[in-house]
Amino acid sequence: MNMKDYNVKILFQFHSDIFDEEMVETLWATIVDKSKGLYKLDNIPFYAPLVASDDVVFAEFDQQQQMLTYRKTVEFSGNSTIQVVLMDKSTDINSIRNKFEDLGCVSEKVNDGYFSMEIPALIDYKLIKQNLDELEQNEIIGYAEPCLADQHRTI
Repeated sequence: MNMKDYNVKILFQFHSDIFDEEMVETLWATIVDKSKGLYKLDNIPFYAPLVASDDVVFAEFDQQQQMLTYRKTVEFSGNSTIQVVLMDKSTDINSIRNKFEDLGCVSEKVNDGYFSMEIPALIDYKLIKQNLDELEQNEIIGYAEPCLADQHRTI
């Protein structure tokens, strides 16, 4: 079997508070149990709230959308997702991403002004949050926490 036999795209439909509109995003997932509709998310969501990479979700084929569509999360990975918007355009977005990568957080860049970052389950969020808050207070970035795992909320 090749890789595409294990990977599927799942459609997420949601209301974005940031954009104040209905949005869709597709995420890659690996098949956990196709007969039960269980899939493990394989990338960091850019916009979809309340989900993070490695979460196991239930999705089913939607006739209207003509593709697998997210219905609910069945197992949380413990990872968190943070959305970061660059406010100071003179700052290189990759230098910000590298700073968080040094702290153990991978990210995926949408463009030169926005990226989505994963806080792995075993990483202490305290130092990450301090850095986010400092950058925000200095008006370098703005950020949102659309998916915070339980252990990352208690800092």
